[in-house]
Amino acid sequence: MESGNFNRSFIKNTAIVLAIFLAGMFDSCLTAQTSNKKQQYKVAVCDWMILKRQKLGSFELASQLKADGIELDMGGLGNRETFDSKLADPVEVKKFKDKSKEFNVGISSIAMSGFYGQSFAKRETVKRMVQDCIDAMKTMNVKVAYLPLGNQCDLRKNPELRPVIIERLQWAAKQVAKIGGVIAIETTLDAAAEKKLLKDIGCKQIKSSFNFSNAIENKKDISEELAILGKKNLAQIHASNTDGFWLQNDKSINMPKIKATLDKMNWKGWLIVERSRDTTDVHNVKANYGANVAYLKRIFQN
Repeated sequence: MESGNFNRSFIKNTAIVLAIFLAGMFDSCLTAQTSNKKQQYKVAVCDWMILKRQKLGSFELASQLKADGIELDMGGLGNRETFDSKLADPVEVKKFKDKSKEFNVGISSIAMSGFYGQSFAKRETVKRMVQDCIDAMKTMNVKVAYLPLGNQCDLRKNPELRPVIIERLQWAAKQVAKIGGVIAIETTLDAAAEKKLLKDIGCKQIKSSFNFSNAIENKKDISEELAILGKKNLAQIHASNTDGFWLQNDKSINMPKIKATLDKMNWKGWLIVERSRDTTDVHNVKANYGANVAYLKRIFQN
């Protein structure tokens, strides 16, 4: 080959290789930017439902489930004056923070799940319990607390408890406001009634923790309920039904429609898997929660 032709061929081939290399670099940068972009929706699991209630192992398990975070519980309550929690101990707190960082698993909220079975309206030491939770929020740098008004504070069955619940939540709102946080309550009310309750409380620090299963039990359309409740009243979502089927197999949940509704509302936040376990294999944590997390991420993070 003549030297001129060789040089032209060499230059041409070098230019092609360089172009391919630069294109690859551009794609890599674009992929990195896309993957690092803050997600509008993040997916978490309840630590007590994956059998890791306030345990360090919850972070590793959540990572294996491909969840973005956990809802970290305050611990058992029973007849104690406050929660059985490790989160007041600086040594333990550091361990939790280190595990969260190690496995890149965040904390969606601090949960007071003890109130599923205990009365928020009647327990004498509620102020201590709530303050302990708020202190844990501050220590763990978490802005949302989850408060289920459980069986004993079901406002449909016990409407006479409404005044004391409102009074206690107004007090709680003042305390959580000091750390710039929010308390997300779950009730058995439909969206219109819950919105009215929030209005009566009259504190922006008290919002809703919306649960798919409550809407289904009330025979309401989940998307319509979310729209009624509205963006400003919605702190987080428990994105699951009672046990029976995985989310992807549950005919009572139209997940693409729910996402479209939340997109239209321009809401962003945590979707937390509580149940929706397949009752044919209800104790298989990895199968049940892995499937539900994967489905939510496929719909909401695609």
